[in-house]
Amino acid sequence: MKKKTIRLLAGLLAAVTLTACGTDPEITQFKKKVDTFCTSVAELNKSINEIDAQADDASELALAYLDQLDKQFQDFAELDFPEEYDYLESLADEAGNYMKEAVNSYHEAYEGETYDENTAAYARENSARALKRVQIILSILRGEDPSENQASSETE
Repeated sequence: MKKKTIRLLAGLLAAVTLTACGTDPEITQFKKKVDTFCTSVAELNKSINEIDAQADDASELALAYLDQLDKQFQDFAELDFPEEYDYLESLADEAGNYMKEAVNSYHEAYEGETYDENTAAYARENSARALKRVQIILSILRGEDPSENQASSETE
């Protein structure tokens, strides 16, 4: 009986110790929100890529998906980053701004009387800038060195 009590106490102590050393709930919740964002972006990307370019409503459908993508990026930019990652908020804000500009430019390129390749190219550049910033944030959250993905506002 004494051995069972000692084992039980040792087990409880180990459980309490492991719980105390567990992850911060705020960071866990934040990372879940980031995962949800990434999943949504991947699903929207898949939907955009599955559009039949020859369909009469291809442009309208693509723009509708892009509007949803912009909404996801704006929500991402509004996330409250935990204190440990607070320095990344400006990158998230930049990503949201670049994606908004990209989507606005895609609308301008496709909704005019004729397709505007220059505006579409500008949209692609802004979209790439938004995605680059998200890649940097994700690499830091994974504990990786983002030096290969570093984006600088001054160089763009």
